[in-house]
Formats: sequence, C-alpha cells, structure tokens
Amino acid sequence: MSRFTIGLALAACLSIPAAHAQDAEAGKTVFKQVCSICHEVAPNKNRIGPTLFGVAGRKTGTVEGYNYSDGNKGANLTWDAATLDRYLVNPRAAVPGTKMAYGGLKDDQKRKDLIAYLTTLK
Repeated sequence: MSRFTIGLALAACLSIPAAHAQDAEAGKTVFKQVCSICHEVAPNKNRIGPTLFGVAGRKTGTVEGYNYSDGNKGANLTWDAATLDRYLVNPRAAVPGTKMAYGGLKDDQKRKDLIAYLTTLK
C-alpha cells in the first residue's frame, strides 16, 4: 500500500461522522419538549402519567398512588436503558395495554439523550 492510499483511507475514516454519545442535558430539553406535558420528575408527583423520578431500575406499574393500566401492571419489566429505548420507540408495542397515548420518539439520538437524562433522576 502506498502512502497516498493510506492517507486517503485515513482521511475517509476521519470524515465519517462519529456516533454521538448520550447527552443528559440535551435529554432534559427533550423531556421538557415531549414528556413534561404528562410526566413530572419530582418524587411523589404524578400527573396524567406517573412521576419519572427514579424510573431507571424501577419495575413497571409500581409508582405508589398512580392508577396504572392492567397491561402496565402486568408487564413485569424493569426500566433499564434497553427497555426504556424499546418503550419510547413504540409504547403500545412494548407494553400492550398501556394507556400511554404517545406515538413514540423515533429520533435515535433524542431517545438516547432522554434515557441518559432519565437515569440521572434519583
């Protein structure tokens, strides 16, 4: 391989956009724009939806004082990054019978950022 070829290969690699890391601050903005209509992030403050404070690591259907659908109570899932990701893409497919009336967050980066933010709520 010539130096010219190696240089071209290196230049090509450097020009490929890198995957963006999760950004909790950007996720906070996504939360405010998309989720805060129905959800609160303060402990023990349910709205139309349950509080998302402490959601990471929590079992589905377990926030005290919130009236969950049977689908959500019976889902028996733990809200980890993978489960949140699947749910945020399509809530009704991830948890059949959920009463969450949201079509899903299709933007991969916004979803990653939102999940990063949600995991900070402890």
